[in-house]
Amino acid sequence: TFKPGGFAMPATYWQRFKSLEERFWEKVNKTNSCWLWQGTITDGYGQFGINRRMMVAHRVAYEWAGGIVPEGMELDHLCRNRSCVNPSHLEPVTHQENILRGQSPSAQAAKATHCPKGHPYDLFNTYFRPDGWRDCRRCQREGKLRRRLEKELANAD
Repeated sequence: TFKPGGFAMPATYWQRFKSLEERFWEKVNKTNSCWLWQGTITDGYGQFGINRRMMVAHRVAYEWAGGIVPEGMELDHLCRNRSCVNPSHLEPVTHQENILRGQSPSAQAAKATHCPKGHPYDLFNTYFRPDGWRDCRRCQREGKLRRRLEKELANAD
């Protein structure tokens, strides 16, 4: 570090004299496809401080590239890499769409075309519960029949 008057100044002191863009882009490693954030990462997402406020780095890059994130929307990483700040890999979507595009249990359940026993989730075999989940009508019928038979066998003894 520079030593004016013989005193060593910490590196963070000199950071104050860099522009936001310089500070931002020195933390990015551009590969052939993704632009990987090398700075602070929380839950896989890059973090960047602007005016003492932490922001997600991919949103900063997207907005600096001229992108607009409408109210109620969030950015989805099309490359599925949370630390990527490449604006061409980002798309504004609703929270629900972002969740369903991911790999969470909710997303996996929504993508299922058949119940765990192999019956199709189609117009006639699907029951939509009030909480938003779906059940297989055939499995429900078979379960109800099995429980009734078990009860009758227990009462016959």
